Amino acid sequence: MIRTFKIGDLTDIMKIWLESNIKAHDFIDAGYWRGNYEIVKEMLPKATIFVYEENGEIQGFVGLTDNYIAGIFVDNKKQSKGIGKYLLNYVKQKYQALSLKVYKDNVRAVKFYQRENFDIKEELFDEHTNEVEYVMSWEKRPTAGV
Repeated sequence: MIRTFKIGDLTDIMKIWLESNIKAHDFIDAGYWRGNYEIVKEMLPKATIFVYEENGEIQGFVGLTDNYIAGIFVDNKKQSKGIGKYLLNYVKQKYQALSLKVYKDNVRAVKFYQRENFDIKEELFDEHTNEVEYVMSWEKRPTAGV
């Protein structure tokens, strides 16, 4: 089930945020993520967040600012079970267009977004991590027929 974030979810989603970032970005020192933990914890409640929950357990979430996906995060033990795709499809139903940034070396995520019809629009250099990232976007395509 997907639902809107509640402030009581913050501890659980921050745990998922930290652990999944460290796993997905093994090319970035884990200290970078730990060092940003408190800043993200303060900023997250200001974003639009949808939580994927099953049997009362938060298994993933997507965070957005307007139509920009700040990230899709899935509990490391629950990855590759379709939760990320489910969250992405949920926000695709709510928005006409979406954009995001993803590190070039996060090959698994780049391929995921390309499979989901996101296009690479630009390549940037992230000075905080010294890594190249892609700006990717998606637009709802009109359906044929009525």
